[in-house]
Amino acid sequence: MSAAEEILDVVDEHDRVTGQAPRGEVYARGLIHRCVFVRVRDAEGRVFVHRRTPTKLVFPSQYDMFVGGVVGAGESYDEAALREAEEELGVSGLPRPEPVLRFLYDSGGVAGKWWSAVYEVRCTLPVHPQVEEVAWHGFLTDDELAARLGTWEWVPDGLAAYELLRARAAEGA
Repeated sequence: MSAAEEILDVVDEHDRVTGQAPRGEVYARGLIHRCVFVRVRDAEGRVFVHRRTPTKLVFPSQYDMFVGGVVGAGESYDEAALREAEEELGVSGLPRPEPVLRFLYDSGGVAGKWWSAVYEVRCTLPVHPQVEEVAWHGFLTDDELAARLGTWEWVPDGLAAYELLRARAAEGA
C-alpha cells in the first residue's frame, strides 16, 4: 500500500473522529487528521535531527527535529508515537514516548490541518534510520540545533512544535 492509500481518521476542530479517508484524499481535500511528533534525545541529551527524503508527500527534503507521522485509522496517539519512532529510527525496544503537548496545526493549504501530539523519548540504542524517510541524520546539542534554525529549511509543523516547546520551557524556568 502506498502512503497516499493509507487510511486515516478524519477529525474535527475538537479532535473528535468524524470519518475515515485515504491519506491522499485527506491531504487533497484539506481534511483535519492526526499526527505525532517525537523529540528523540540520545544518552548525552542531544536531539536527533534529520533531513527528509525528496519522495515525502509533504515537506520533501526539509530538515526536522522530530520523528513521527500520521496516526492511522483506529490508532491511538501513544501507539503511533512508539510505532513511528521505532520505524524512523530503525530500532526496536524503545521506551514508550512521553506525551508533552498537543496543538492544532494549519499547513496553510499544503495538506490541511492536523492535530499534533508532541512526545519526547530517550534513545540509547544505535539508530538505523529508514532510508525511505531519512536522507541524512545526526544528533545535535540544543545550541547546535538553535544555530541552524535560520540556515536550514525546516518543516514548518516541526518548527511550530519546537517553538511551543521553547515557550513552555521558558514559562517553567
